[in-house]
Amino acid sequence: MICNVLSLIRTIFDIILLRKGPEALPRASVIFAIAVVLWFMSSVGAWMAVDNYSGRTFLVGFLISVIGFIIYALLINAAGKAERIQQSLSAIIACGAVISFAVLTAEAVLPLFLGKEHVSAIITIMLLWSVPVEGHIIARAIDRVWYVGLVAASTVFIVQLFLLASLGPVIDPRPPPAETAVAQPA
Repeated sequence: MICNVLSLIRTIFDIILLRKGPEALPRASVIFAIAVVLWFMSSVGAWMAVDNYSGRTFLVGFLISVIGFIIYALLINAAGKAERIQQSLSAIIACGAVISFAVLTAEAVLPLFLGKEHVSAIITIMLLWSVPVEGHIIARAIDRVWYVGLVAASTVFIVQLFLLASLGPVIDPRPPPAETAVAQPA
């Protein structure tokens, strides 16, 4: 059992590093369920770790992600590879969760060694890495060259950013107001 879990984690890391594709994951509902649980755990971790991250932020992030998954599933189906949808979505979800955990870890550890600007730059690069990873997964799923998948992932990313912008601010950039005691005249 432990060997199977370690093998799954190693495969997810290989997909993130673009060494393997979604076909390396077993086509099983259990793998999809594990990926969803990892994704949920990373979302809850972000909710707990990030200041001003609210239930609305969680819900908007969830909905925007699901829209991206639907677009990917439609693309894979349109390419005539419907049998690869579950594997591909499992890979995208699991890789996204692992990248999210890496970002949360970086947010906790890197400020001990680096300045705020450096930490922000590293985290941005880590988050943007998910676009080529998703492109790699899609390209492998539909049997196309890597840049076709990158264009698809970039398009989905832009659609998701547009949806996020159209929904208004999700995370309030202002710190929560401090409670101030107002002196009452006697």
